[in-house]
Amino acid sequence: MVDRIWRLFSLALILLTVCTACAPPPAAAKDRSFPDMSLEFLSEYQLPKISFEGTRVGGLSGITYNPKGIGSNSTKGYRFYAISDDPSENGDARFYSLRLDIAPNSSGNLAIAKVAVEGVTYLKTAEGQTFPWGAIAPEGIALSPRNSVFVASEGVTHSGTPPLVGEFDLATGKQRATLPLPKRYIPDASDDKQQQGIRDNLGFESLTIDPETFSPGGLDPFRLFAAVEAPLMQDFDSEGTNKLRLLHYIIVDKTPQLVSENLYEVAPAPLSILNGLTELVTVTGGQFLSLERSFGLSGYGARIYQVAPGAATDTSRIKSFKGRSSSIEPVRKKLLLDLNDLGIPLYNLEGMTLGPRFSDGSQSLVLVSDDNFDDAQKTQFLLFRLKTGF
Repeated sequence: MVDRIWRLFSLALILLTVCTACAPPPAAAKDRSFPDMSLEFLSEYQLPKISFEGTRVGGLSGITYNPKGIGSNSTKGYRFYAISDDPSENGDARFYSLRLDIAPNSSGNLAIAKVAVEGVTYLKTAEGQTFPWGAIAPEGIALSPRNSVFVASEGVTHSGTPPLVGEFDLATGKQRATLPLPKRYIPDASDDKQQQGIRDNLGFESLTIDPETFSPGGLDPFRLFAAVEAPLMQDFDSEGTNKLRLLHYIIVDKTPQLVSENLYEVAPAPLSILNGLTELVTVTGGQFLSLERSFGLSGYGARIYQVAPGAATDTSRIKSFKGRSSSIEPVRKKLLLDLNDLGIPLYNLEGMTLGPRFSDGSQSLVLVSDDNFDDAQKTQFLLFRLKTGF
């Protein structure tokens, strides 16, 4: 992704010229339909530039927590899995097993004391072969209840790499299944003749599984949600409105079903040259947290929203969002936290997951940034306490 970001940076002077009067949108009135929820920032941890088993550790674009991992308390650490967006360039496509030690710091506040890489699992095709260079572009990861992870691959239009949401064995990395994607997500060309499908490097990025639908052994159906980072080609308009599509699946053994699709609107980010949805996390009560990441003249920015899809229009039969804004009800959103208010430098935040519960019953929330395999960027972990009124 780094090449795309820095190519876009050359457009910043144009944005500065035409958007000097831009200002953040006014704060919305309190929406009482959203349950009370708050985020408390606890700590930041930056992972040093390291290699593990011959691979460069970097490009961490998605993260998921395993509550049955290596420990049930902070003295033993907690198990997470992080997907690298490496398209088999700095090592075969892979995800890492991470241990996060969360413990009181010298001030008595909970913090990430250490992040250790403890394992690597290579993604493999159904035939058991690692993916060749450019054949997959991993971005999202979600742990399932049946000893597997689902991986979202955004797709690379110019090279003919299609988008994919697949299931991979947790232990071996071998592909078990692929979720059906509607034809409207598949590019109809790899050049400027494209009229349909995901745009170049802007496909599936967000991926989450509803933990409330987990069952022992993963025998019961469960819900999975996936979303694209930016509008599909047929939904993109010259006004620059960020109208995305969010997919809802029911995962049934061997017969996954696409249930519905909804419109998700990314909030404007003044003076940004890159602005999109990078992660979704399901929370109790049929709602999500969403992570929107931007990049512009002042660097990276990020916001976390509460998202309520219940009253949203099913858009699965709508071929294009162009000219349809007034007739489509999007998923509802409420700003929970603007991470720019934390007072710390932000990096390319792309991954987010619920983590272990703290002793007071509150839930931890962990974010990770993609360093783009760039020495000037950081792999940044952020730890929050999530309190809800459910």
